[in-house]
Amino acid sequence: MKLLGNKTAIITGAASARGLGKSTAKLFAQHGARVAILDLDADAALAAANDLPGSGHMGLACNVTDFEACKHAVEVVLGNFPQIDILVNNAGITQPLKLMQIEPANYDAVLDVNLRGTLYMTQACLPAMRAQKSGAIVNISSVSAQRGGGIFGGPHYSAAKAGILGLTKATARECAPDGIRANAVCPGFIATDITGGALTDDMMTQILDGIPMGRAGEASDVAGCCLFLASDLSAYVTGSEVDVNGGSLIH
Repeated sequence: MKLLGNKTAIITGAASARGLGKSTAKLFAQHGARVAILDLDADAALAAANDLPGSGHMGLACNVTDFEACKHAVEVVLGNFPQIDILVNNAGITQPLKLMQIEPANYDAVLDVNLRGTLYMTQACLPAMRAQKSGAIVNISSVSAQRGGGIFGGPHYSAAKAGILGLTKATARECAPDGIRANAVCPGFIATDITGGALTDDMMTQILDGIPMGRAGEASDVAGCCLFLASDLSAYVTGSEVDVNGGSLIH
């Protein structure tokens, strides 16, 4: 059964081979979606799109911190696909800094990509979703937002990802009358490239000791949750935050 047959999905920051976005794009394509991958690097986005199952996918350059670039990307997608059904705001960066190490440039970079980018892409997609009276927005937050960091990203990363939770709920509340749902996914420790190989063996042991399931998450674990939230299986789910953390944060 294909859960996203004839649907169009935009996924930001999805060109990294081992990243959450690419894994989500692949799963969405397997379930029948036409996928537009947005990333800073046009060639990387196109290569990632060409690597997806099926045909007709797109790869576009887009800096999510630039509202005009977001609007342009959406216009290009709508010029090729009949509608935009799904937006996954996945683009993000992290920095392993302590409170007193956060310089203005660090704050700007992390808040802009993670939080401003989520806002801008949502704003860019909303007119089309409102016009068709349907849409599913999936925002990637983090367990870091819920537990106050403590894994890899600094306090400014925790703040940005917590901001995404507030933005998601406000979006869900405002857009529900238009048939648009918005939900957040909060991954725990996932084995991706975002940490840039900066974790030592001791750090890894400490992290795994705090996960009841005893393993790091895979990108596919997060992709499955995104598929659920993007599909009609979650038709009555909006404003939620779904934990994908192996039990490392049980409320």
